[in-house]
Amino acid sequence: MNLVSSASRQIILDTETTGMNQGAGPVYVGHRIIEIGCVEVINRKLTGRHFHEYINPDQKIDEEAIAVHGITDEQVANCPRFRDIAQRFIEFVDGAEIVAHNASFDVSFLDYELSMLAPKGPKLHDICGILDTLALAKHLHPGQKNNLDALCKRYHIDNARRELHGALLDAEILADVYLAMTGGQTKFNLSLGEQGSGEAGGIIRLPEGRNRLKVVAASADELGMHEQRLALVAKSGKCLWRG
Repeated sequence: MNLVSSASRQIILDTETTGMNQGAGPVYVGHRIIEIGCVEVINRKLTGRHFHEYINPDQKIDEEAIAVHGITDEQVANCPRFRDIAQRFIEFVDGAEIVAHNASFDVSFLDYELSMLAPKGPKLHDICGILDTLALAKHLHPGQKNNLDALCKRYHIDNARRELHGALLDAEILADVYLAMTGGQTKFNLSLGEQGSGEAGGIIRLPEGRNRLKVVAASADELGMHEQRLALVAKSGKCLWRG
């Protein structure tokens, strides 16, 4: 998985599942995808295009998983199966670079779902690049917390809506985090929240009603001394301050 990207089209992706798969191997059998959320980024700008589906997994959702994402069996009972949305998903991501946090988790679930299609679908690695923002964050911030909430705090990304995990919401937040983490941002943060030193992220807006800044003009003597200094500089070579 790449740590540095040069892709012009990226799909920021997140999934929610019926639970956490246990075991090893290229295909994990047990739990299934119940939500896919994707947002499109082209040339480091959000385009407004997205892919979002809730999916009926044909099995019960673990209580522990419901506590994380809040999606219940009743909510997905009448939703399409993965096979019903698979072709639209493939067309949305095909040829792009998928950006996901702990990408191996999402990719393993998606590859399993694609392998269950008839005819069998492609592996994501065969149609997409894969970039793992967790690996990138660990590289940039070794020894620190690098989950999505911690990165939001570090890069001053507003995640106030994130009371529960949700695939589309988390993909939107991850897009902001990824762009900030790699040297850009999708929008300015104009709040007066916690500000770090030297980190990418928001700017500070001064409070309303503050005293106006005092403007101090140079005196005639100071202007004369300044001109004398420029003259000395000019003698030693070109003086940029005089054009």
